[in-house]
Amino acid sequence: MKTNLVPVLDINFVNKRFNQVVEMLFLDIRSNRKSFIVTANPEIVMYAHEHPDYKKIIQSADMVVPDGFGIILASKILNTPIIERVAGYDLMVRLLELGNDNQLKIYLLGGREETNQKAVATISRQYPNVQIVGSHHGFFDWEKNKITADIKAASPDIIFVALGFPKQEQWIARNLDQFSKGLFMGVGGSIDVLAGEVQRAPRFWQKMNLEWFYRLISQPSRWRRMLAIPRFLLQIFKIKLDK
Repeated sequence: MKTNLVPVLDINFVNKRFNQVVEMLFLDIRSNRKSFIVTANPEIVMYAHEHPDYKKIIQSADMVVPDGFGIILASKILNTPIIERVAGYDLMVRLLELGNDNQLKIYLLGGREETNQKAVATISRQYPNVQIVGSHHGFFDWEKNKITADIKAASPDIIFVALGFPKQEQWIARNLDQFSKGLFMGVGGSIDVLAGEVQRAPRFWQKMNLEWFYRLISQPSRWRRMLAIPRFLLQIFKIKLDK
């Protein structure tokens, strides 16, 4: 799977169009292969840059997709342009559509209990042929739980992990060896959108590559997290100047 890669701060991003990424993932699912997918934006890449253990986890993934205009911009600044953004929420929705068409089995891990239940209800309503074989909220004792065993017993095709970064990738990396199949993908706040608790940016904002700004306006408490973006771009320009 690790072909056509573009490095950004030592994280190798797949350089494929959205539909090509979907085809690759669906082939893995149909082949009963195990895969670990990371949807990385500048926040995640910057966190990885500053935390070596987390960077190793991201680098171990089978595919890292460019979720965020900042990644696309960085690749252009470094003269290794990535051809298309692959938004994590869009990818999750497309996988749910494929799940509906092919009666795939889904497990949803993460979010508050009420949020998780709302998201499950949304999936059941909008994708009635998807088999939701289990779900669990994201507030649990990592040392004392039987979530991994429950997921193994349910044998899902796709496991959406909505614990937020870095926890969702850490949980996947910690438990991945226990499984022989399944597409594991961190989906972060996408569960809140599925649950109807957070509105995604309107299409206009998405087309203008200002979805990050819409989120900041809608959720001002995110401003500290957004500081990662200028730090990320500063690192990119340092690399550019050193070349």
